[in-house]
Amino acid sequence: MNPKISDFGMARIFGGNQNEANTNRVVGTYGYMAPEYAMEGVFSIKSDVFSFGVLLEIVSGKRNSGFYLSKDGHSLLTYTWKLWCEGEALELMDPVLKQSCVGAELLKYIHIGLLCVQEDPARRPSMSSVVVMLASDTITLPPPTQPAFSVGRMVASSGPFFSSDSKFCSINEITLSSVYP
Repeated sequence: MNPKISDFGMARIFGGNQNEANTNRVVGTYGYMAPEYAMEGVFSIKSDVFSFGVLLEIVSGKRNSGFYLSKDGHSLLTYTWKLWCEGEALELMDPVLKQSCVGAELLKYIHIGLLCVQEDPARRPSMSSVVVMLASDTITLPPPTQPAFSVGRMVASSGPFFSSDSKFCSINEITLSSVYP
């Protein structure tokens, strides 16, 4: 597999020595935006790392945004994490890849994808580390923790976008805005 992925656009917003910023206008595609950016407008170089979780889409052949496998309403991240914890991560494989991808290679890609979508930005690897992980067959990868937006995740009950009125929350408990003229 030699996928080529680009569009790590937010990294270009930073000044020369800046590694984090805040914006009042959140733009992007849900499912690819880091939770700290989607919920609070805080972005950093680790926000782009979260977006590289698209690797899980490539491996599974399924879109993260709008993915619902069963009546349980699992997201792609939740489903991937569930399979990973059960030792069944190979079930995520897109059938198209069966002929061209070795199981161990696929598990490595899933592992790296899960590292990229860690809820805590500090736990996400740098993109240079991701490149090394993808290129190396001998590096030992750190264990992933539960990804953002997965089942059982506790959402903070305070912050600029928190609302106790549940009719304004989505499944991922992201605040939605209603605009009135």
